[in-house]
Amino acid sequence: MAEERIIKKYPNRRLYDTNQSCYITLSDVRDLVLAETPFKVIDRQSGDDITRSILLQIIMEQEAGGQPLFSTDILAQFIRNYSDATRKGFMEYMEQSVGLFSRQQTAMQEQMHKVLAGTPLDTWMKMGEQNMETWKKMQESILGNVKPKK
Repeated sequence: MAEERIIKKYPNRRLYDTNQSCYITLSDVRDLVLAETPFKVIDRQSGDDITRSILLQIIMEQEAGGQPLFSTDILAQFIRNYSDATRKGFMEYMEQSVGLFSRQQTAMQEQMHKVLAGTPLDTWMKMGEQNMETWKKMQESILGNVKPKK
């Protein structure tokens, strides 16, 4: 695994990649994410880790241009789930959902290669069973964290 790259954000809003000794853009940071390169963004003045803030900026740019990934309803749901009562369960649900989606995408790509050489029906059935089991476990986990209102 590659060593974590440190990026410093200066007061003038510029980002400095300490690994490559040069200034970079948000687009360059996005490329790091896509390449699965580990990195951390540090505020130069305070020393605070502001990686999440930078990632949110990238998402905002992505949402502003082209076709947005998040609908207004989904964004409103995110805001509603910032309450203390639902935050943990919602966060776990989102992490598991996105993780499941990524694993499914990877599995689908791997299976498509195999499908061309083998029998596709058996592969699809096994993947469907695995998906159902994963969703069942995720629902049980979420429902176990939700406490009924009194």
